[in-house]
Amino acid sequence: MEHISTNINSRKENDNLIKYLIWVYFYLLIFEGALRKWVFPSLATPLLLVRDPIAMALIFLSFKSRIYKNPISVFIVWLTTIISFFLTIYLGHGNLLVDIYGLRIFVLHFPIIFIVAHFFSREDVLNIGKSIIWLNIIMTLLVAIQFFSPQSAWVNIGIGGEEGSGFSGSGQYYRVPGTFSFTNGLSMFYGFVGVFIFYFWLDRDFIKKNKLLLIFSTFFLIVAVPLSISRTVLFQIIISFCFLILFSLRQPKLIGRLLFGAFILGLFIFILNLFPFFKIATLAFSDRFESANKVEGGVEGVFIDRFLGGMWWAISNQNTSLSGLGLGMGTNAGARLMSAKGFLISEGEWGRLIGEMGILLGMIIIFVRLGLALDILKKSWILLENKDCLAWLLISTSGILLLQGQWAQPTSLGFAVFGSGINLAATKPIKT
Repeated sequence: MEHISTNINSRKENDNLIKYLIWVYFYLLIFEGALRKWVFPSLATPLLLVRDPIAMALIFLSFKSRIYKNPISVFIVWLTTIISFFLTIYLGHGNLLVDIYGLRIFVLHFPIIFIVAHFFSREDVLNIGKSIIWLNIIMTLLVAIQFFSPQSAWVNIGIGGEEGSGFSGSGQYYRVPGTFSFTNGLSMFYGFVGVFIFYFWLDRDFIKKNKLLLIFSTFFLIVAVPLSISRTVLFQIIISFCFLILFSLRQPKLIGRLLFGAFILGLFIFILNLFPFFKIATLAFSDRFESANKVEGGVEGVFIDRFLGGMWWAISNQNTSLSGLGLGMGTNAGARLMSAKGFLISEGEWGRLIGEMGILLGMIIIFVRLGLALDILKKSWILLENKDCLAWLLISTSGILLLQGQWAQPTSLGFAVFGSGINLAATKPIKT
């Protein structure tokens, strides 16, 4: 009996350590850019991989836990990636460092989805959500300071201490990155903020205990949309809201609450328009929206061309080889290691996968990710019958990152695997 008790305690300690490391992974995802820009600028390049040791530890500890088993999709992805690794050496670009950099994406980070899903409970997911809506207030304050500060200001110092972290925006105003290395991190962060704010407004118990927090976080999310000068932020919130409407159609009692919420939203925007800072940000956002739509062809250019067009280009591209050009070659870091600038293969995720791994292995990875997304979607839809919309709302954001997120970029990779992990964890039935 003593031996059994010791094993149980050891397993609990192991599981608690795994949960702790998952939280570390999450906070490093949020503050990795801050470390690279402001805290340790001289270590900006190695800190690009700051979450890799955490991922390695999580994989080791998860294998150590006797109750956890990796699903078949992890082994398919591992096998496919290892085959591509050796093809890269013998038939591809042959650069070992670039090859290893590409290898880590699927060998180290892809399993994080299932580790988070297994060891996180629904309560853990909700705690992540509460942390995110707290962080939203702090992040938006930082974004506001960055927005109205010159690019030479300390808050706008870029990676490695370089001046100007902002990206092309509108006139004298730039798209700022917040705590992240690049603006895409901020866009993905606000996508999850919107999901949890929508969900918590439906949770009466949460409202009773955290009503003031929820009101402030909602207010700051509204402010963040124009300050970000990002169409992606707006589109993502709209998509999540559409998922919320679909849920409300199955729960007619929610329609009245949604209409009231829309009225409050309009009231917030009306009040904010009385302040000059919001008017300036809104004008900059509108200008960016119009100019970008002219270049990319509006909503059709943003969604259809980037999403479906990216896959069609990857398959039909005549330069795509059977064995691929080699792992890591389609990443920015890989390109720099090969003394090149920009994208050597494709900016789109599916184009990069097929370009790096070849048509056969690349499509295997794509279909594994597609299958996982459909599995989460199916489970989320089933839960709607129990009036549980947490997973359903999460997939409005995580599903896009799982399917088409640019995993070559570390922040995008982090949000994709962590977001998919908590999404899968949220499909667990509510304990009664």
